[in-house]
Amino acid sequence: MSLHFVLDPVLTPRLHDHLVALWVAATNAGGAVGFVAPVSASDVRPVAEAAFAGIADGPDRLLVGYAGERPVGMLIIVDHRFPLKDHWRVLKRVMVHPDAQGRGYGAALMREAERICRAAGLGALHVTVRGGLGLESFYARLGYREVGRLPGALRLAPGDDRDEVLMWLDLAAPAA
Repeated sequence: MSLHFVLDPVLTPRLHDHLVALWVAATNAGGAVGFVAPVSASDVRPVAEAAFAGIADGPDRLLVGYAGERPVGMLIIVDHRFPLKDHWRVLKRVMVHPDAQGRGYGAALMREAERICRAAGLGALHVTVRGGLGLESFYARLGYREVGRLPGALRLAPGDDRDEVLMWLDLAAPAA
């Protein structure tokens, strides 16, 4: 089944529930989306609601990937809320449901975000990656390059500190 995208869908209670369930599933499958497994909807919902408020009230944007009518992927395009960085955005909470992975949906989601941001005239995208999962190579294949690393910045558990890897995509350069 092909993936189609909706930018800034209406955040109905039903969509909230679907996206929280997606977030829980992604986390519990080992995804690096702000939590450490195991989590439940009650763990994720407060963080999700805060993120959704930044979307509903602006200036953040929500991109949802659908397989048929089912939301299977999402990311948030976050405004820096700082005038000197108005030309950049941060991509956060990049996730694809575990049962929909391996079909290129993650790359398609990232490419759609890139397309949207290029069309908006933005200069660059930034994404942070949890070290130790090999995610740097996924983003590198999409044209992102590592521009920094904060050693041990993420504490998953006592004795399990991971690097936070800063990845950057120059939107002024031609699309890959």
